[in-house]
Amino acid sequence: MCGILAVFGCLDNSQAKRSRIIELSRRLRHRGPDWSGIHCFEDCYLAHQRLAIVDPTSGDQPLYNEDKTIVVTVNGEIYNHKQLREKLESHNFRTGSDCEVIAHLYEAYGEEFVNMLDGMFSFVILDTRDKSFIAARDAIGITPLYMGWGLDGSIWFASEMKALSDDCERFIAFPPGHIYSSKQGGLRRWYNPPWYSEQIPSTPYDPIVLRKAFEKSVLKRLMTDVPFGVLLSGGLDSSLVAAVASRHLAETEGASQWGSQLHSFCVGLKGSPDLNAAREVADYLGTRHHEFYFTVQEGIDALEEVIYHIETYDVTTIRASTPMFLMSRKIKSLGVKMVLSGEGADEIFGGYLYFHKAPNKKEFHEETCRKIKALHLYDCLRANKSTSAWGVEARVPFLDKDFIDVAMGIDPEWKMINCDQGRIEKWVLRNAFDDDKKPYLPKHILYRQKEQFSDGVGYSWIDGLKDHASKHVTDSMLANASFVYPDNTPTTKEGYYYRAIFEKFFPKNAARHTVPGGPTIACSTAKAVEWDASWSKNLDPSGRAALGVHEAAYREPEITNNANLASDLCQAPGGQDGVMSKTPTVV
Repeated sequence: MCGILAVFGCLDNSQAKRSRIIELSRRLRHRGPDWSGIHCFEDCYLAHQRLAIVDPTSGDQPLYNEDKTIVVTVNGEIYNHKQLREKLESHNFRTGSDCEVIAHLYEAYGEEFVNMLDGMFSFVILDTRDKSFIAARDAIGITPLYMGWGLDGSIWFASEMKALSDDCERFIAFPPGHIYSSKQGGLRRWYNPPWYSEQIPSTPYDPIVLRKAFEKSVLKRLMTDVPFGVLLSGGLDSSLVAAVASRHLAETEGASQWGSQLHSFCVGLKGSPDLNAAREVADYLGTRHHEFYFTVQEGIDALEEVIYHIETYDVTTIRASTPMFLMSRKIKSLGVKMVLSGEGADEIFGGYLYFHKAPNKKEFHEETCRKIKALHLYDCLRANKSTSAWGVEARVPFLDKDFIDVAMGIDPEWKMINCDQGRIEKWVLRNAFDDDKKPYLPKHILYRQKEQFSDGVGYSWIDGLKDHASKHVTDSMLANASFVYPDNTPTTKEGYYYRAIFEKFFPKNAARHTVPGGPTIACSTAKAVEWDASWSKNLDPSGRAALGVHEAAYREPEITNNANLASDLCQAPGGQDGVMSKTPTVV
C-alpha cells in the first residue's frame, strides 16, 4: 500500500501551501515509508508516500507519460500490467512499476480505461494539457480513498481521512467502483457487473470452475519483488488462501525468489483457538509458521493508536483491528512487506450465522450483494488500514473482480444452507476444494466452521474490552449519550468509549458521518432480525451472544466422509456463547 494526497484548485499556490501539502502527506507516511514525492502544477498538487512492492528501485511516484503532461499518483497494485503494456506498444515506459500503465492508458483511451484494470487501486490523474483531473477507486473498495472540499473551492483526495480532515470543510468516503471527472462534473459508476443490480443469477454450480477461478486469483497476487507471506487463522478462508499459495509458490515468477516455503502468520492470546487451528493447518501445508502473542492489556493500550489509524468507531471493526494491528507490527519487524488475507468469502458465499435463516434464494442473494457493497466500510477498511499502519500491504484473493463474477453468477440456490442435502454454509466453496486425490486441506479443516476473528484470538479479548470500557464510562454517561452524540448514538459503554477516542482525533461532523451505523444493537442487521425475530434479543454488535444455529457445528467431529460430515454439522439447534460465526454490522 501507499499513501496518496491530491489537491486541485487552491487559491493559494505559494511555497507555504506546498509546504502544507507536504506536511499533510507526511500523515500518510506509515502507509508508504520507502519514499516520498510531490508534483506541483500551478494550483494543483499530487503527493505520494510509497511502499515499494513491485520495482522498488525505479517505481517512485508520482508517475508520468512520456512528455510528463499526464501525472498520476496511485495506491494499489495492477495485476494485469504486463498484459496492458502489450496494448501500449507505441508508448515508452520509464519504470517497471505496475502502476505506470495508468498514465499511458489514460493517454491512449481517455477516462473510460478504468474497467481495463485488474487489481486493487485508488488513483488520481492530472492532465496538465487542460488542467482536468480524474480520481477512481477499485470495484469493491479494497484500497481506501476520501474526497473533500475546501472553503476556497479546492477539491481534495487522500488515502486516509487524517490527511484532509483539518483542511476540508466537508469530506466523504469515495464510493467504490466510481470515477470522479472534473470534465464531466461529478461521480459516476464504472463498475457495473450483472450481479450488482441484484438480478438473481442462474448459472449452475461448477466446482471446478469455481476452484480454478480462485486459484487464478491467488496466483495473481503473488506478483511481488519483496518478501511476503499469508495471514493464517486456521479457518476455512485463510486456510484455502494458504493452501493454494503454498501449492503454486515454486512455479510463480517473482514470488519464488523468496524460497519455496511459504511464510504464515497468526496472532492471539496464548492458548487461543486461532493459534491452535492455524498451527494445525501450517503443519499440514508445511509453511514456515510464525505465532505472535499479545495480552488483553497490550491490546487495550493500543486502542487509541488503532482508532487513529483505522478511522472508525464501529465496535466489531475495532475489536478485530486491534490484534491485526499488533500482528502487522510483528510481521514488519521480520522484513515482510506484503501478506495475503482471506477477507470477503463470508459476504460472497453467505457464511455469516444469520444466513441459515434466509427464507429463499432471492433474499439470500440480495443480502450477499448488500454485504459485498458494504465491505469497504468494514472488513476492507480493517484489513487495509490495520496492516498499512506498519507499512504492510494486504492482498485479498476472494475480492478479485473475475472471481467475484464467477462466484456471484452461481444460482444462489446452491449457496443456501440445506441440511437435507448436507450443505452447510459456504458449502459450494468447501466442495470445490474437496479433492480426495490431491487434498488441499484435511476434511475436518475444510469443513471446520469459522470463529469470529475477535473471539478466535482469545475469548477473554472481548470480555476484557467490555470490562475496560465499563470502568471508564459511567451509567450516567451512557444514559446521556444521545445528547453528546446525537448522530449514530452509542448504545453500549464499549461503543461510547471508542466513540470518545474517535472524536478526539476526528471532531468534525463530516468525520463521524463516514461511519454509517456506528456501534449498533442486536445481532447487527435489520435483515437478520427480519428473518428471525429472536436475533433482536442480542445486544452485542458482533452477534457473539446470539442464539446459535447448531451446537454440533463447533465441535471437531471424527467423520471423514464428506456427506456425513456436512450432515453432522447441520444437526442440533442451540449453540455456545462466544463460539460461533461472525455476524455482520449494520450498513
